Amino acid sequence: MNAHAFSPQERAAVYRAIAERRDMRHFAGGSVPTETLSRLLEAAHQAPSVGLMQPWRFIRIHSVERRQAIRALVEEERQRTAEALGPRQAEFLALKVEGVNDCAELLVAALMDGREAHVFGRRTLPEMDLASVSCAIQNLWLAARAEGLGMGWVSLFDPEALARLLQMPPGAKPVALICLGPVAGFYPRPMLEEQGWTEVRPLQELLFEDTWQA
Repeated sequence: MNAHAFSPQERAAVYRAIAERRDMRHFAGGSVPTETLSRLLEAAHQAPSVGLMQPWRFIRIHSVERRQAIRALVEEERQRTAEALGPRQAEFLALKVEGVNDCAELLVAALMDGREAHVFGRRTLPEMDLASVSCAIQNLWLAARAEGLGMGWVSLFDPEALARLLQMPPGAKPVALICLGPVAGFYPRPMLEEQGWTEVRPLQELLFEDTWQA
């Protein structure tokens, strides 16, 4: 056995959190204890970042009015997305695609401008700052699942409009609305698969060797 490996029980817990993580849209109200939220945000903050740039910023939404304004932006984009889907418009509108009004905590994950100061990876892959924020969000997601809390990543919003609403400085960009809180239960499969919107593709279709294979 690898001397650096976790115990079998610890490894099983890690893989369970990965396997049972779900993009949640249905929340049960309630609250998230302060100490739990602190643990989750610390987990997010421990994410890897290229050049140790730590480009993530999190905004916790306390104001009911601000939450309602954010929900209005989401609804505007939901309607635009439905129109763009053409034949699948009605099918899309029937889906529950966010839980902004229902979740116990609403966070905004943002990308802070300033990657020019971090040369690692920037010259060839400038989007690595966004990848770093995504790693932080994934850390938060897995930790939330381990804590028994649901989390949903909502991307239906106009980034410029949300940035204005939240008074973000020039160059900062919101990349995710994070709905977090207690749930009645976790979906046994991804919700979009359960609702017949799409199907999860098996790994074998996405894994190639040596060269790209059609």
